[in-house]
Amino acid sequence: MKKKENQTDVSKDKSVDDLSLRPDNFSDFVGQKEIIANLKIFIESAKKRNSVLDHILLSGPPGLGKTTLATIIAKEMNSEVTITSAQVISKGADLARFLTLLNESDILFIDEIHSLGRNLEEILYPAMEDYKIDLVVGEGITAQSVEIPLKKFTLVGATTRSGMISEPLKNRFGIQFRLEYYSDEEMSLIVSRSAKLLGVKISDEACLLIGSRSRKTPRIANHLIKRIRDYAEVENEGVIDKKISEKAFSKLGIDSLGLDNMDRQILSVMIERYKGGPVGLKAIAVVVGEEERTIEDSYESYLVRIGLIKRTPSGRMATELAYQHLGYDFKREPQERTLFI
Repeated sequence: MKKKENQTDVSKDKSVDDLSLRPDNFSDFVGQKEIIANLKIFIESAKKRNSVLDHILLSGPPGLGKTTLATIIAKEMNSEVTITSAQVISKGADLARFLTLLNESDILFIDEIHSLGRNLEEILYPAMEDYKIDLVVGEGITAQSVEIPLKKFTLVGATTRSGMISEPLKNRFGIQFRLEYYSDEEMSLIVSRSAKLLGVKISDEACLLIGSRSRKTPRIANHLIKRIRDYAEVENEGVIDKKISEKAFSKLGIDSLGLDNMDRQILSVMIERYKGGPVGLKAIAVVVGEEERTIEDSYESYLVRIGLIKRTPSGRMATELAYQHLGYDFKREPQERTLFI
């Protein structure tokens, strides 16, 4: 299986840790068991019918494995995969170029597909349904519509905001899955596997500890294990154990719930400035100096998931657990607090 466009060939560059740690088959993919089981059936059925796989929509928070699944699907279908993002497709010609370069049964993966412009969606509709695109060539009275046939392909769309995808586009995906956060046990297995691939010695206790502080997200676990590996290399003869892991987490500012400095700033702003809320996302973003979208996608979803923030019609509110974790008296004026527990 070849990888086209902006996907890196790991076999030629082993220094690219992020890609080298990605599983390249279903047997190495940890978690999302129901999704994997269903995908195996759909892929096997398509292969037996000598047909292309139906279009697939993968949604869920960032870092859970949407891109990885697309590459595995392509490998299982003995197809090539082209990886791109909706943000880099600004014109119909850009999308047409991706589509016309696809061969029979190839996979086109479009990340953050909810960002695709409506004019580009109009091009995708006939491409997904009838494997053709209609482009307007020329301007004014000389403009004419040109129909371009396409090879049968599978579109895999990924999104962190499924609610922002238009219904006409969403309905054209015959297979739709939402990836969920991973359990601590699954995260421990992912850490163990990544350590093995990196050639690092690691204890079972360290696997559990790193897994539990990785925000239930494999991408974050892989980032953390590489940073903890650095501490182990310098201070513990290359061995990652519980002690060196805890020291690294303290230095990196990551606490027992996996919160970093920005997480704690968000919660502190809600409690100190707005007495726990309700408060709007825009107000929080202005105070902490971060974009609203970044807060919503990268921080808030996890804080909601572990019960530190709750969303209400009036705005976000810090929960009692958030007060306790940061050392505040619940529903009272903030007292001197300790950030790490």
